[in-house]
Amino acid sequence: MERKTASDFHPEVLKLFDGYVHGAKTRREFLDGAAKFAVGGVSAAAILQSLQPNFAWAEQVKKDDPRIKTERLEYDSPQGSGKMNGYFVKPANAKGKLPGIVVIHENRGLNPYIEDVARRLALLNFVAFAPDALAPVGGYPGNEDEARALFAKQDTKKRIEDLATAVSVMKARPEFGGKWGSVGFCFGGGIVNLFATRFPDMAAGVPYYGVQPAVANVPNIKAALLIQYAGEDERINKGWPAYEEALKANKVRYEMHMYPKVQHGFHNDTTPRYDDAAAKLSWQRTVDFFNKQLR
Repeated sequence: MERKTASDFHPEVLKLFDGYVHGAKTRREFLDGAAKFAVGGVSAAAILQSLQPNFAWAEQVKKDDPRIKTERLEYDSPQGSGKMNGYFVKPANAKGKLPGIVVIHENRGLNPYIEDVARRLALLNFVAFAPDALAPVGGYPGNEDEARALFAKQDTKKRIEDLATAVSVMKARPEFGGKWGSVGFCFGGGIVNLFATRFPDMAAGVPYYGVQPAVANVPNIKAALLIQYAGEDERINKGWPAYEEALKANKVRYEMHMYPKVQHGFHNDTTPRYDDAAAKLSWQRTVDFFNKQLR
């Protein structure tokens, strides 16, 4: 498949797609709205298909890379769905105990992109654990539309508990060295913000284009935060001014980076919304931040 970028699509199509993938628009509504931009023999359905992920693009670290060890961890989530699992990755030749990072996926479960993010962190000498919120319904199904549909049917409170319990699972690992943080994308960015208000021992959080937590809970935040936003993301960015005011009022340690002229999801290197420059810069900032706060 030819790799397209956000600049290959009309801005209105990208807005329609954002609404579609976040449940604000149906498939039919996307197709109807995109039809006016379907020219030159390209149908609205073809436009939708070209915006879907290609996971082959995202495999920066192969699953069988000898420098890392991966395994699926099953765990109990008594306050949530009961049974859960996630993807645990560590350096193959780890020396001593290491900082831990909980990796939280987007609104479609633990897909290959997020697994690769966990492997990238392990190569950088962290232990990483990426829980799969879809585990109680069979796990990520291999199809993004099916995954979003399963995700939308879940009990929100139970799902939060399922993901929060992953923190204690990672902390119980013999490889874990005492300091931990979390990184998340889209839905996962919102969970990182939530974790910051919930876990006083979380040392560092990196929410990528995530919904902000309730302002009333910001006084609970003890972690340092590196907040990453996309410039062309009105839906998420509208919550930033109130969040920033609360962070300042409560003397929370934070830095925010707004990447201009990029789309929500710019770090996800499986889709046309990926922006190479913003993704690489934001990731280097993420790595530097975790090294500073967790070591």
